[in-house]
Amino acid sequence: PLRALIVTGTGTRAFCAGFDLDEVGRISEMGVREFLKFQETATGGIQALHFLPFPVIAAVHGPATGGGLALALAADIRLCDPAAKFSAAFVKVGLSVGELGTSYHLTRLVGPARAAEIAFSARIVGADEAERIGLVNRVVPTDELFGAAVELAGQIARNSPAGVRMSKRAIQRNLEVTSYAAALELENRGQALMTRTRDMPEALAAFKEKRAPRFTGE
Repeated sequence: PLRALIVTGTGTRAFCAGFDLDEVGRISEMGVREFLKFQETATGGIQALHFLPFPVIAAVHGPATGGGLALALAADIRLCDPAAKFSAAFVKVGLSVGELGTSYHLTRLVGPARAAEIAFSARIVGADEAERIGLVNRVVPTDELFGAAVELAGQIARNSPAGVRMSKRAIQRNLEVTSYAAALELENRGQALMTRTRDMPEALAAFKEKRAPRFTGE
């Protein structure tokens, strides 16, 4: 099974600059149903990325603004280079931060007060600040960015595939539950299922024998 996915921009100019502002006028010309269909199509792509069963790593070089920010936020892990710039610029074009899951992800990453300030001001958040407030995991030199993402994906891939996938599911679901008891129940169920896999006894045997485990994902 696929172990991890790296999302990055094409070329060296930007990770993703979001919606083409030269075309933004078309939005105001759409009827409600037409715009809702347009919005649901765009949201579906971000949602599909978010719900992939394996980890997603965003390697962000340059601007990630508007929809580009939403794309980066949908990943599980974000690495960026010093040139990275993040902006929830929706209010500048008369829209809101309630776009493509941004209000959900941004609030959970940096907290409601910081999310509100970033959203209401539409200011640019540089790489160093993004790391400091938890918007990205770490800043990496530009020429090492993709290599660092590949190295991290390799570290993930060396672990139990089912264990990583179940871990992602637990983290995502427990962001959505509203009680501690429900979170524990989900974790307990997941761990019980993990003990039934072939990878767990293999991992224990490898640990005792001081060798690398041979995971099959079964």
